[in-house]
Amino acid sequence: MTDRKLVFLDVDGTLVDYRNTIPASAVDAVREARGRGHLVFLCTGRSKAEVYDELWEIGLDGLVGGNGSYAEYRDEVVLEQTMTAEQCRRVVDWLHERGLEFYLECNAGLFGSENFETAAQPTIRNYVRGKGTTDVESLTVRDVFPDMIFGADLYRTDVNKISFILSSVEDHHAATRDFPDLLSGTWGGRGAAALFGDLGVPNISKAYAIERLVEHVGARVEDTIGFGDATVDIPMLEVCGLGVAMGNGSEEIKAVAGHVTDDVEADGLANAFRHLGLVG
Repeated sequence: MTDRKLVFLDVDGTLVDYRNTIPASAVDAVREARGRGHLVFLCTGRSKAEVYDELWEIGLDGLVGGNGSYAEYRDEVVLEQTMTAEQCRRVVDWLHERGLEFYLECNAGLFGSENFETAAQPTIRNYVRGKGTTDVESLTVRDVFPDMIFGADLYRTDVNKISFILSSVEDHHAATRDFPDLLSGTWGGRGAAALFGDLGVPNISKAYAIERLVEHVGARVEDTIGFGDATVDIPMLEVCGLGVAMGNGSEEIKAVAGHVTDDVEADGLANAFRHLGLVG
């Protein structure tokens, strides 16, 4: 088809709500759009290990993971960048020295530090509560990270990113200062509120990976549509032919979006697909 679009979907807060539920309307919209010849990709901060079966079962053409450190098209790896073994060792030792719990994000799995499962529970609940869900008192780390692996060797060679619980924003500033060879960021919460810090491969972004993937497919960037809800998604919306912000998104991302749809829990994805003519 001459008007085929390549659609890039952030996961958390865009395709999936903050209790890890996929709205049925979103599933139907993705399937119909693909049935009409459009290509649909996930474009997420999650590693491939966090893309669980219920997401693949929707029907997808590929994945941009790790905020752009990994990309695949129909099971073919297009891009993969990982930390060196020495970088991973330095970060793990630094986090242990500061008493910060963390997890390694790899395509082979998520690997939690010794006390992450218990230490992260209040932080995870604050994250979900900050996204507008109030019934979080029974929420556990296992609800959010069902396949996280504990007790494994934390010195690895296949790490895309390491996320860690912030005791204060100073932990992020210290990470930025102490690891100039890595990309330092934060996530979680609304606006400037940060719950987690992260360190990952430098010189990567969702935008860079999208450009590589579009080139590999033989398409045009002008024919891409990006959907997101968070500040980290802004490069994706800016590089795509059209950027769509979710209604539950930050004010920063809404400011750069060409279209703002409804909240993820109010059929925002499906409504935008209809508005843009991706489905009938």
